[in-house]
Amino acid sequence: MIKFGARSDTGRVRENNEDRYGATPEIGLFVLSDGMGGMASGEVASRLAVDAIIEHCRTAAANSSLPFLGDRREGLSEATNRLGSAIRVANRAIYHRAHEDSEHQGMGATAVAVRFAGDRVSIAHAGDSRAYLLRGGKLEQLTSDHSFVAESLRRGMMTAQEAAESKLQNVLLRALGIEPDVEVDLREEIASDGDVFLLCSDGLTRELSDAQITAILNDSGDPREAAGRLVEFANQAGGGDNITAIVIRNVAKPKGAFSVFSCLGRWFMILS
Repeated sequence: MIKFGARSDTGRVRENNEDRYGATPEIGLFVLSDGMGGMASGEVASRLAVDAIIEHCRTAAANSSLPFLGDRREGLSEATNRLGSAIRVANRAIYHRAHEDSEHQGMGATAVAVRFAGDRVSIAHAGDSRAYLLRGGKLEQLTSDHSFVAESLRRGMMTAQEAAESKLQNVLLRALGIEPDVEVDLREEIASDGDVFLLCSDGLTRELSDAQITAILNDSGDPREAAGRLVEFANQAGGGDNITAIVIRNVAKPKGAFSVFSCLGRWFMILS
């Protein structure tokens, strides 16, 4: 059983919010997108991304024969490959809209999504919006940023301090809508009771350190409270960009009435 909370805020500098998120708990799907392109284009791109991902997954849930876009990856579940297909569909939607409408030419978006299916969690992303897992009080980043700065850091071309201070943090190496096709990173996790998953835009992670995020998630029992506090603290730290956070907690299922009545039945048989 999962509980979730989400919060999005314009921040203290930007005039409009180009972040968008979607939650469809009936199919265990949560999506976040950070648009780019200036004026209203970023908002259009992120809306297209979230709507297309949700629509593709919903349609597939009702019709398992729905074709996949792109190759399936061996060793990954149907749900994970479907999530990858959904992001590719979103990429096509943004790309075609940008080329059909000169007003939105050059727009793009990031995308990060998780989907819960039983105890398996599918994670898919493109761009620098992130997914994290808090387990046993420790935070793990599940995604790798597709950005110039992150790649330079991974290759040893920048130090952590240089990366944090770089003016090139907005330069993405991968995003939706830039090319007809996009490479999507996929992975799976097996969820445990008490796990907390966080989806967030870079407006959060540029203001708060992993240690600060960990402390807030550990101190907030309710996902809605946690999402609100993350955004609030990011604003207090500067709020230099739009800020969005989705917090999803995997909660142990309570024992149902059937289990209780089964126990009572066994007791009755013993007593009689």
